[in-house]
Amino acid sequence: MTRTRDDKVIAGVCAGIARRYGWRPGKVRLIFVLSCLLPGPQFILYIILWWLMPKSSY
Repeated sequence: MTRTRDDKVIAGVCAGIARRYGWRPGKVRLIFVLSCLLPGPQFILYIILWWLMPKSSY
């Protein structure tokens, strides 16, 4: 799982997750935004994934 360089909005984390599972990036972004309405560590998890996921080489 890698962060994308071409289809990113902030860091490419949602697009990288979408590519890994064969989903559309917009769907993953929507799920993330909707999950932010619930209590939990969504922003912290996003930052951790931003730090851990390498950039794609293409």
